[in-house]
Amino acid sequence: MVQTPDPTRPEGSRAGADALRARPAAKVLIIGGGINGVGTFRDLALQGVDVTLVERGDYCEGASGASSHMIHGGIRYLENGEFRLVRESVVERNRLLRIAPHYVKALRTTIPIFSTFSGILNAPLRFLTHRSGKPRERGAFLIKIGLALYDAFSREGGSVPRHRFLGRKKALAELPLLRPDLKYTATYFDASVHNPERLTLDVLHDGLAAGDHARATNYVSAVGLAEGTGAPSVTTVRLRDELTGTEFDFAADVVVNTTGAWVDLTNGAFGAPTRFMGGTKGSHIVLAHAGLLAACAGREIFFEHSDGRIVLIYPLGDRVLVGTTDIDAGADLAPTCTDDEVDYFFDLIHHVFPTIDVGRDSIVYTFSGVRPLPRHDDTAPGFVSRDYRIERSELPGGATALSLVGGKWTTFRALSEHLADQILGILGRPRIVNTAELAIGGGKGFPTTAEAVGRWIEDHTGKGIDAARAEVLLARYGTRAAHVIEFLREGEDSRLESTGELSVRELAWMALHEQVGHTIDILVRRTSLAFRGHVTAELVKEVSGHCAGLLGWDEHQTWREVQHATATLAERHRVNVGQLVD
Repeated sequence: MVQTPDPTRPEGSRAGADALRARPAAKVLIIGGGINGVGTFRDLALQGVDVTLVERGDYCEGASGASSHMIHGGIRYLENGEFRLVRESVVERNRLLRIAPHYVKALRTTIPIFSTFSGILNAPLRFLTHRSGKPRERGAFLIKIGLALYDAFSREGGSVPRHRFLGRKKALAELPLLRPDLKYTATYFDASVHNPERLTLDVLHDGLAAGDHARATNYVSAVGLAEGTGAPSVTTVRLRDELTGTEFDFAADVVVNTTGAWVDLTNGAFGAPTRFMGGTKGSHIVLAHAGLLAACAGREIFFEHSDGRIVLIYPLGDRVLVGTTDIDAGADLAPTCTDDEVDYFFDLIHHVFPTIDVGRDSIVYTFSGVRPLPRHDDTAPGFVSRDYRIERSELPGGATALSLVGGKWTTFRALSEHLADQILGILGRPRIVNTAELAIGGGKGFPTTAEAVGRWIEDHTGKGIDAARAEVLLARYGTRAAHVIEFLREGEDSRLESTGELSVRELAWMALHEQVGHTIDILVRRTSLAFRGHVTAELVKEVSGHCAGLLGWDEHQTWREVQHATATLAERHRVNVGQLVD
């Protein structure tokens, strides 16, 4: 049922976009709301810089939301000679385990190994030329060298256990469904990010909480430069509110392009064409498969497939994530997981777990994105650097433009610090806050043991919140769940009929505090309901109906939201929610 529109929110109004129109200028304008743009926004906001961020879709909608959910040092980058990146990555991995413990968790990782010396002759070729020639799997000798180097890098700023090797008999005792012809397993620790979309929102929230000098809004795109440039050393950018269609001008001294795979297109819209980017497509599938979940034994299985591609299988809750492909994206910057990729994923599962039968009926979700990699010409996709660089130029009107090329999830905080320092230098301002050990959002005071989690849940139950609900909220928001619970208790609330994981007032919290623009934002990025395969037609309609009054939708717009969410799930994620009835 469609709720009556909220009279305090005029139809078509957009608080974030309205605030930008009311004060259409900032020292720094960041374009792009993936994790690197949002991380840079947070860093600058904490320094007291007048900064604004706009994102043409929803936060973390692009490559940041299509990652392998890993926070890792990138052991395979060692053979590319990217020692600086690996060192930075493992230090940042250890740091995120400390400052974002609500979403970043230690991940035991096992490599099944089927030979001892294979790949030794190919290794120098890979290192020197970034071409692999005929695929030859990496044997135990090479993996041992790589893990020894990885351990050395990992010691700084953390205390993760060193790797260990097991022979065939002990390895199969631990993981009995692995291929029986394996010779060894190597096990080490990395980390995973269980909810990258919500971690991005937490980083954003930290920036917005810094004060009125920091503003950010989604569903606002930069469509080009405005006529006339205004004051010297200031460039005026034309912005468009994608939800209302309204366009307005916005002036900035520094324009930062963190649009990922769209960097060249964004620069082209500003009349400053570039050829920085050469992204690759990565797809994943999420499976509901009890046998595969049990076979993983709570750890990631990380290995080289028969084509030389490094792939992974690992459990996330009661689901199993399988990925990833690495294909030149070309002009397709909004890709989907194809049937051929699904077949590839099934093949890689059988490569290490030959007795496990997996079919398409086990798929509950798929996703695909374009990695924001640098242009790489004839370098094989798997060998393209995952490091980042910052390109500086000048826009018409005199504003400094910075374009971010590359970057990955694990290093977002360090990258944001590096980018923010360049901007501070341009503005002639000092750094006043160090983010290295600053807890992110709901990671502050987060209980990190089972006993502490139990105490937190007990402390926050009662007055309409039972233990199961408190546990869901703690997992979703970290310790910020305390504020959500307080909000839920301030008014009449009820669970949704189609899921026990959401309530009417929690939808109101999201609408008021998390810049929801569409129903799909809640299903995919404010919750993990779609990822886990829990979205039904009833849920789509119920969420849309309750959001109508919060977001000023009439009945026609509400039905369009239902259709939009359903189509997006089907076309981009291979999720069929069933029959819709108007």
